[in-house]
Amino acid sequence: MASSNPHPVLERLRKSGATKVKVAVSDIDGVLRGKYLHIDKFEGAATGGFGFCDVVLGWDMLDVTYDNTTVTGWQHGFPDALAQVDLGTARNVPWDNNVPFFLGEFVNADGSPHPLCPRQTLKRVLARAEKLGYQVMTGMEFEWFNFRETPHTWAEKRGLPPEPITPGMFGYSLLRMADNPEFFNALMDEMLAFDVPIEGLHTETGPGVYEAAIGFSPALQQADRAILFKTGAREIGKRFGIMPSFMAKWSAQYPGCSGHIHQSLSDGKSNLFHDANTERKMSPLFESYLAGQVACMMEFGPMLWPTINSYKRLVDGFWAPVKPTWGMDNRTASFRVLAGSPKATRLETRCPGSDVNPYLAMAAVIAAGMHGVEKGLKLTTPPVTGTNVGGEDVPRAPRTLIETARVFRESAVARDWLGDTFVEHFAATRDWEWRQWQDAVTDWELKRYFEII
Repeated sequence: MASSNPHPVLERLRKSGATKVKVAVSDIDGVLRGKYLHIDKFEGAATGGFGFCDVVLGWDMLDVTYDNTTVTGWQHGFPDALAQVDLGTARNVPWDNNVPFFLGEFVNADGSPHPLCPRQTLKRVLARAEKLGYQVMTGMEFEWFNFRETPHTWAEKRGLPPEPITPGMFGYSLLRMADNPEFFNALMDEMLAFDVPIEGLHTETGPGVYEAAIGFSPALQQADRAILFKTGAREIGKRFGIMPSFMAKWSAQYPGCSGHIHQSLSDGKSNLFHDANTERKMSPLFESYLAGQVACMMEFGPMLWPTINSYKRLVDGFWAPVKPTWGMDNRTASFRVLAGSPKATRLETRCPGSDVNPYLAMAAVIAAGMHGVEKGLKLTTPPVTGTNVGGEDVPRAPRTLIETARVFRESAVARDWLGDTFVEHFAATRDWEWRQWQDAVTDWELKRYFEII
C-alpha cells in the first residue's frame, strides 16, 4: 500500500515486523468470527475493507442458516459483505504470541453502516445520544462458571453434568482463588495486556464461579472490551484445561450468571447523573434516563435474554431480578441506582445475563434510557425497598424467548432506535432459536415420560 502519510497504527505495525494479523467481527449472537490475514492483505484491508461472507449475519451460533430472514440468506447466495477494520481497536494477543489484533464491523457497499451489524447497531444508538449532547459511559460485569473440561471431554459426556473446577458455594473466597492461581492471575494480567482492564475479579456463589468487572469506559470501547473478555477468558482457559461457560444458567440448583451494565452520561467533563442539590443526589437527567428504562426495557427483552436458557435464570428466589423495578442501592431491583460521589453516581441495569451479545445488550439499555431523556419521562413509582417491597403489582418479565421476541417486533421504541431492518431480522433469529427448542427432545422429557407415561 503506497501512502505518503500512513496511519500511525499501520506505521507501528510495519515497524513491528509482524507477518500476520488477526481480525474479528461479531455475529448476531455475540460470537466473534475471525481469521488471520497476511500483513500485505491487511494493509489493503485497513483502508479499503475486505470481503467477509455475510453468512456471519445469517446463521446461528452453531452455523445453521436461518430459514426466515430476508436481508441475508440462501436466496441471496451468501455473497461477501464488506468488513471495515477499526484501527482504533489495535492491540496484541498476549496468549497468541502477541499477534496484532483488530476488531471490525460490517458496512454496505457505499460505506454506510450495515443495518444488521451488532457493532454498527450500538454505534447508531450512541450517535443519536451524541447529537443530544451526551457521551455514554459504561462498565460491564460478568459472572460465569468454570469447568474442568475440554471440548473433547465435554462432547464425550453427551450432556451429562460438567465438572466444576472447585466445589461448594464460596463467594468472595480467597481459599478458592488459591485453587487455580495461575488461571486467576492470567485473567488479570493478560487481559490487562490485551487492553481489557479488569477492575475486580473474585469467586461468586456456586461451584467454580468467577465474577469480573471490566474497567469503566466510553460505551463502544466497553462493548469491545466485553466481547473480547468473553472470548479471551475461553482462550486463556484452554491453557489450563479449564472451560469457562457464559451460559445464563447451567443448573437449576445454582444461581444464574449475570451480565450487569453500569451507565452514566457525561458532557465530556463531568458526570451528568450527579446532582448534590437533590434529595437522592440524582439529576433530573438521571431520573429521565432511569424512567425510560423502567417504562420500556421489557420491549428490548430478547436483546437482554437472547437464548432459550436465558429465561431459566429469571426465577423467583434467586439473585436475578424478574420485574422492571428500581431501587436505591438495592440488588433485588432490575435498576439499581448508585448515587454517591460525583464520579461514582451511576445506574446498574441488572437484567441482562452473561449470555448477551455485549453490543446488542448495551444498545438496548442505552436506547431505553435515552428514550426517557428525549421524551422527558418522569419516575412515576417510588423505589422498591427490601426484597422488591413496593413492586408487588409490577408485572414480571416474560418467561420465554418467543414472548419477548413478539413484544420486541411490535415495539415502536425499538424500531425508532434500532431501525426496522434490524428489528425484523433480530426478531426472526429469535423465532428461529425458539423453533429449534420446540423441535428438540430434552433429557427432562426422557426422565419424566419415558417409562411412566
